[in-house]
Amino acid sequence: MIIEKPLTATNLKSLFNQLIEQPIQTKDEFTQWLKKISDLESSVSEDLAWRYIRMTCDTTNKEHEVAYLDFVQNIQPELAPLEDQLNRKVVASPFAKEAEQDEAVRIYFRSLRGAIELYREENIPLQAELSTLAQEYSSIQGAMSVNIDGQTYTMQQASNFLLRTDRELREKVWKAMHERRMQDTQKLEDLFDAMVAKRQEVAQNAGFANFRDYMFKALGRYDYNAEDCKRFHDAIAGKVVPMLKKLAQKRKQQLALDTLKPWDLAVDPLGREPLKPFDGGNELLNKSLQCLKSVDSFFSDCLQTMQQKSLLDLESRLGKAPGGYNYPLAETNLPFIFMNASGNLRDVETLVHEGGHAVHSFLMAPLALNAFKNTPSEVAELASMSMELISMKGWNAYFENPEDLKRAQTEQLEGIIGTLPWIAQVDAFQHWIYENPTHTRADRKARWLELSATFGTGLTDFSGYEDALAYSWHKQLHIYEVPFYYVEYGFAQLGAIGVWKNCMQTPEQGLQQYKNALKLGYTRSIPAIYETAGVKFDFSADYIEQLFSFVGEELSTLE
Repeated sequence: MIIEKPLTATNLKSLFNQLIEQPIQTKDEFTQWLKKISDLESSVSEDLAWRYIRMTCDTTNKEHEVAYLDFVQNIQPELAPLEDQLNRKVVASPFAKEAEQDEAVRIYFRSLRGAIELYREENIPLQAELSTLAQEYSSIQGAMSVNIDGQTYTMQQASNFLLRTDRELREKVWKAMHERRMQDTQKLEDLFDAMVAKRQEVAQNAGFANFRDYMFKALGRYDYNAEDCKRFHDAIAGKVVPMLKKLAQKRKQQLALDTLKPWDLAVDPLGREPLKPFDGGNELLNKSLQCLKSVDSFFSDCLQTMQQKSLLDLESRLGKAPGGYNYPLAETNLPFIFMNASGNLRDVETLVHEGGHAVHSFLMAPLALNAFKNTPSEVAELASMSMELISMKGWNAYFENPEDLKRAQTEQLEGIIGTLPWIAQVDAFQHWIYENPTHTRADRKARWLELSATFGTGLTDFSGYEDALAYSWHKQLHIYEVPFYYVEYGFAQLGAIGVWKNCMQTPEQGLQQYKNALKLGYTRSIPAIYETAGVKFDFSADYIEQLFSFVGEELSTLE
């Protein structure tokens, strides 16, 4: 199928209509037709990818913003009804039933049926509006900066000061960052109110009581439900939060403080200067290549290919959107990594995390259809979060000093103990928001503070800065840009601990199981993919206790 560039609504509508109108007489024609659909989907996906990448790399460039918004406001709404017609033709084909004897195709068609169930023409403009609002959130966050001693820093760069041993400096910088965030608090509250209302309207248009239930269908959550998520929240509160509280108490004692303040949470508790794993994006990349090569040469080969093809944008700068991501380029079968490196350990974690996604893209490349590569987040994040842990074997590339290496590995494992309660809190918050879509801002603030008491340590004193805690969720871009896409990190983190444990105990087998699982893409169920990786898709209290017993043992060896 010849796909003209640049993509426009006109030429895309023509291509979709060709596929809709094409007669299918035989099984072989049906198979070839599915491949044409896949090729078109890949082309559309990559075009959107580049528009998004260019916009996030420079949020001040109006041309990039206009190009992205043109896609979500004009092209996507034109394509939505045609995609629905195509989906219906696929599943209604007399050849569909036979094709579904293949499990991969059955999973693909299940997703199509879910999309058909959700499709409502009246939601097309609402979804375009929601994409525009998400872009507005990105622009607000990307424009934030603070002035420290006459120099301007992005929020990511300024956060490095919170690692410094000078407590007065940390306090000054934290307060400057807090004041800057507060300038946009009402703007972000207004934005979120608009999002909640439109999301609830989308859900009701599609026949759902609330947006949470709509999103479970939209995200293809066929292997677990909302009640499973709530059991996960309870298990984390019961099994991981106590470990987090012990770490916070230990930090308070080591810092010899009567009271922990929010600017005391990132500094090394033993008064050591911040770890400096690299200086600049080039050094980060070169050291990461060395690190990954020591774990598995295939991993470093993937990153090197991306380097050669200029598919990396690593350093933080003004006007760049916050956060980090790996964006698969579906047509060329290569990924793009975006992040905001500013020279700290967190940047190492981010690059190996996104590197795990990139490796996943390379391993899935041979799969026949684009749909087979559209993995659910529970699988995608298993790839990335496992890489964070198994790459620790090669972290001497960043830390030649053995004590620095132990310290970095300790911080990584303690970070997991801190992250899982935050994931559970964010997910519980979103469940509450959309179960109560008519809530007020005061209700929302109160609920977040209740959850902070459940999933936090209770040892940090926010006196005088209560709003910093009450609006801390504003920093979590998933709540604004990709609602409900967050608990997957929690499930995948549990799987990743299991993968890491396997790689520690039987290195060759553990790595091969990991790669075998990633090669599957989305051609098997989530539990089956986890099983191929040698782990369970399980978030029960008993299983979480087993995994964190292992984490605790590994932490003790680093003391």
